[in-house]
Amino acid sequence: MRAPLLHRDDPAKAPLVGNVKVTREDWLNAAMDVLIRNGVDQVKVLALAGRLRVSRSSFYWYFKSRADLLDALLDHWQQTNTAALVAQAEAPAETITQAVCNVFRCVINPLLFNTKLDFAVRDWARRAANVRVVLQQSDTRRIDALSAMFSRFGYAPLEAYTRARILYYMQIGYDDADLHEPTAARMKLLPMYLLGFTGRQARPGEIEAFMAYAYEIETSDAP
Repeated sequence: MRAPLLHRDDPAKAPLVGNVKVTREDWLNAAMDVLIRNGVDQVKVLALAGRLRVSRSSFYWYFKSRADLLDALLDHWQQTNTAALVAQAEAPAETITQAVCNVFRCVINPLLFNTKLDFAVRDWARRAANVRVVLQQSDTRRIDALSAMFSRFGYAPLEAYTRARILYYMQIGYDDADLHEPTAARMKLLPMYLLGFTGRQARPGEIEAFMAYAYEIETSDAP
C-alpha cells in the first residue's frame, strides 16, 4: 500500500520548490491539496505550475494531460484510502470487537486514511459520472471487506452484510457531521459503539489498547 502523499494542511508547507526539480509527487501533492480545499474544478495545470513556481511545460514530463492528472488522483485515492480500510478489515483479530477497533484506526489516524480526501472525491463524483462509477466500486469493495470481517466471526451472510453497511455508512455520516468531538468523549462511548455495531461486549484489554493508540495519534505530529 502506498504511503499517503498529503501529510499536512498548511498551504505554506506545500511543496513550493523554486528552481529545484519538481517531481511527479510534487504535482500530485499540489493537485491533491487543491482538490481537497477547492474542488476538482480548480485543479488546473497553469495554477498548479504557479503554485509550484515552475513552468507549465514541466507538467508534461509526468502527465499527458489534465485528465491524466485527475486519473492519477483518483488512483491514489483508491490505493491509499480504500486499500487502507480493506487492509484494516482484514487485519488479524481474536474477536469481532477487536477487528472493528482495527477498522476504527482509519477514523483516527489521518496518515492511514485521509477523510478530507474521501469527501473531496465524493463531491467530485457528484459532478462526474465516471468518478461516480469508481466511487461506487470503491464503496462496494470496502463494504465487502467489512462484511467478510463479520463473516469470519460467525455472523450469517445477511447479518454480516447489514452490519457492514451500518458500520460503514454510520462512519461516513459521523465524519460529515464534523462534530469536533474531543478524543476523550469519543473514547468514553467506545464500548457502547462496539456493542452497537457487533452485538458483543468488547474485552477490557481491547478498549485499553485502542485508547492507547488513539492518544498516541492525538499527541503525535500527525496532521
